[in-house]
Amino acid sequence: MDKAISCGGVVIFRGKILLLYKNFRNRYEGWVLPKGTIERGETYQETALREVKEETGVNARINEYVGKSEYSFSIPGDVVEKEVHWFLMASDSYYSRPQREEYFYHSGYYKYIEAYHLLKFPNEKIILEKAYNKYLELNKKHK
Repeated sequence: MDKAISCGGVVIFRGKILLLYKNFRNRYEGWVLPKGTIERGETYQETALREVKEETGVNARINEYVGKSEYSFSIPGDVVEKEVHWFLMASDSYYSRPQREEYFYHSGYYKYIEAYHLLKFPNEKIILEKAYNKYLELNKKHK
């Protein structure tokens, strides 16, 4: 059994959430949150910010830690146990550019209810819900 750690972000601008649409050779299709694998020497925060930038072109900043999701998947001859650490992030504009090299073909900001229904994976829906509730709490404090 292999272990893998990734980090990602729930990026919000003016109440809308940044999503990516991935299409890998028509075998893996769906809307996801930006995330990626930690590199040697990086903190979870650094990984999350780097992956958001690489996959979406967005310069985000971290507001706070949301939590982690865990799941496993099969690769030839093994099973990978994966944990993903998520951060609530903010950006300064609606600009985004999907990273084609990673098979992302669309990116954009969506209202919460749209983003929730678009997301492919149940564990990302749970993270989105937690992050959005934190976002609403933070905005109440700043008003």
